[in-house]
Amino acid sequence: MIRVLLADDQALLRHGFRVLIDAAPDMEVVGEAADGDEALALVKGLAPDVVLMDIRMPGTDGLTATSQITADPDLASVKVLVLTTFEIDEYVFAALRAGAGGFIGKSVTAAELHDAIRLVAGGDSLLSPAATKGLIARFLSGPAEGGAHTSEDLAVLTEREREVLTLVALGRTNDEIADALGISRTTAKTHVNRAMLKLGAHDRAQLVIIAYETGLVRPRR
Repeated sequence: MIRVLLADDQALLRHGFRVLIDAAPDMEVVGEAADGDEALALVKGLAPDVVLMDIRMPGTDGLTATSQITADPDLASVKVLVLTTFEIDEYVFAALRAGAGGFIGKSVTAAELHDAIRLVAGGDSLLSPAATKGLIARFLSGPAEGGAHTSEDLAVLTEREREVLTLVALGRTNDEIADALGISRTTAKTHVNRAMLKLGAHDRAQLVIIAYETGLVRPRR
């Protein structure tokens, strides 16, 4: 059972998402928060598998809350799925950079919501929305931001890990990576996990960002 925490300042919206999530046989809502501070407190107390996090909330916003969750070693198993009105948004990109595992629009269908939660909870695929690659390309094709990774950071990877990182950045799942490289799914997953550890990435979303930042993968024009 996937345990989900809802964080949004709109009570009606939280209720709607609760109904949709609780209708799925493999997931349940374990708590609701109206702002970032409440979300952080509930995450620490309930240890959900996934936090459905709105970015724009009063007080401590979702971006700050996401950063604090992903930076806490005790909350390493908690995944954040960002909820946003606009899919192409600099705040969404900042949330991905902070460690969010993905994002969905507030107009999402029940099936899309369930799929996104399962993907993020499983940590296998990167993100559900097709707009993700465009989002990353849009912001990484601009001026470099502070804290960006450089090509020198990839020196810690083996040649196979670099190949795997490239495929992760192209949106490939572990099964697809295994097929492409002629290795087992377990081995593919091991390479992904080692790349994450060596590069200090919280999840696959951050691996994709690193691949673009370092120039290993170039945004399509």
